[in-house]
Amino acid sequence: MHDVIVIGAGPVGLACGIQAQRRGLDALLIEKGALCNSFIGYPTQMEFFSTPGPLEIGGHPFPTRDYKPRREEALDYYRGVATAEDLNLRLYEPVTDLRGQDGGYTVVTEKGTHEARKVVVSTGFYDVPNRMEVPGEDLDKVQHYFKEPYPYALTNVAVVGGANSAAKAALKCYRHEAHVTMVVREPEIDDSVKYWLRPDVENRIEEGSIDAYFNTTVSAIEPDTLHLNTPDGPETIDNDFVLAMTGYKPNYDFLERLGIAIRNDAARTPVHDEGGTFETNRDGLYLAGTICGGCDTSRWFIENGRAHAENIMDHVAATLDPEPAVA
Repeated sequence: MHDVIVIGAGPVGLACGIQAQRRGLDALLIEKGALCNSFIGYPTQMEFFSTPGPLEIGGHPFPTRDYKPRREEALDYYRGVATAEDLNLRLYEPVTDLRGQDGGYTVVTEKGTHEARKVVVSTGFYDVPNRMEVPGEDLDKVQHYFKEPYPYALTNVAVVGGANSAAKAALKCYRHEAHVTMVVREPEIDDSVKYWLRPDVENRIEEGSIDAYFNTTVSAIEPDTLHLNTPDGPETIDNDFVLAMTGYKPNYDFLERLGIAIRNDAARTPVHDEGGTFETNRDGLYLAGTICGGCDTSRWFIENGRAHAENIMDHVAATLDPEPAVA
């Protein structure tokens, strides 16, 4: 039986594994996809907003070519850390259930079962897009993730949303000769858009290089057109692709399947001890990283979420009962 199983092998999950091992605990990390699976879905050559230092885990230096690291450098870095720490990883093994109780949990996966005395959930929020819930959203032309602009060159692309992801996608597609239309629910580009992106996208809109509809929502999607609800009434535009940059949320079905209660607040925050241990309503089951914020996905991130690992593993180590001696 493992002392602790960590569900999720992103940066915070890796940090939990490192801190467990440094306390002499037997830790297993189980990941449904690739190592740092969320990063696989990030745009190619995406630049992090943070400098390398706050992204480091386990005291391992994060070397980068530029002032801010890019996606590919982060993938290399976290893989190197996992190797250097000799973490016990099981990749491409989705967890389906959690049975038992504190001190005797059984983590059920699509490939088998694993026993643990404690369990940590560090699954992030990037796997479940916020849907528009409109007819045609399941067409192949609709994407909730943006990797690179090349497939959209010389086509009519609608970018839905007004925050960072939408601004970056619109600018990249425009600069690869797509005809870009932004569909923004709010009256202007979001205040949260990074200071070097916002004037760029606003200037492209002002000069007419990028079309934009504000106070507007999508009402329906068809193979060659997009239907909009605008302040001036319904409007239909030519459209080949829709990039729905509408944000993401935790997998609440998964959390509830594990027995984690959800608060009835605006962020739908999973119940846990925010004061320091990060233990949930289910004894011996913890949350770590961005998942702690629920739908408030800007509250926790790598830079501050990595600190959860030390708090959790301090509590795990302090509360583990000695295993009974084998007769």
